[in-house]
Amino acid sequence: METIHYYPKGTCSVEMFIDHQDGIIQQVKIIRGCRGNTQGLAALLVGMPLEEAYKRLNGIQCRNGTSCPDQLAQAIKQYLNK
Repeated sequence: METIHYYPKGTCSVEMFIDHQDGIIQQVKIIRGCRGNTQGLAALLVGMPLEEAYKRLNGIQCRNGTSCPDQLAQAIKQYLNK
């Protein structure tokens, strides 16, 4: 299992962890942010390929031109492009 660790920008959340194995999301943990939304988002992503999660979440806006879903997409993008 591998973990993507990311510090989001422009959101209420302050830290994100995406655990994945063979490119499939196993668990997502978001520190701070809107509790119900971040828990729901994390639950929906389990079992999803990283690339699919990126496609679905990239560009979603809440405030400041970004959102927690968009910042998760940026974390995945940064990992995939390394």
